[in-house]
Amino acid sequence: MAEKVCPFWVGYLLSNPLRKLWHNPEQILEPYVRPGMKVVDIGCAMGFFSLALAKMVGQTGKVMCVDIQKKMISSLEKRAQAAGLLDRIETHVCSKTSFYLDDLHENIDFALAFAVVHELADPSDLFSQMGKALKPQAAVLMAEPRGRVSEKDFEASIQTAQYYSFEDVDRPHIRGVRAVLLRKI
Repeated sequence: MAEKVCPFWVGYLLSNPLRKLWHNPEQILEPYVRPGMKVVDIGCAMGFFSLALAKMVGQTGKVMCVDIQKKMISSLEKRAQAAGLLDRIETHVCSKTSFYLDDLHENIDFALAFAVVHELADPSDLFSQMGKALKPQAAVLMAEPRGRVSEKDFEASIQTAQYYSFEDVDRPHIRGVRAVLLRKI
């Protein structure tokens, strides 16, 4: 897979409130996220899913938001501050090979990778690091846009995840994307 980082200006489109008509974060994430959980939003952009995750984990939970673009992280922080959720969110600018998960040894309950795996030069780095950071039996929801990611490439990403001790446990229906729920073995 070729690396194709989302341009910063697209972050405004992705965080537009009208997107909730298509991808409602609460409906998508409700089956997987509970109060008190520690979750990771990989490729969080301006926080479309991050803010919903912060509400869902409550005051005792934490959302780690990771993105390669400092401008995306800065915008997320401003939005989280305005929503009164900044105390539940930890932000990190990552690199092309490190997702800032190294110190989280089996500490994460849930991870979200929504429309991000296809942007990575090597998804192995992500799944290897998530495999170390997630608790046993923790889940990862991976979703990729149908218009940008073929079925063959999506299945290749799942195979990569399986190599790093994840199993395919569900294929939730989410409009416009190919989605899989992976569980750490």
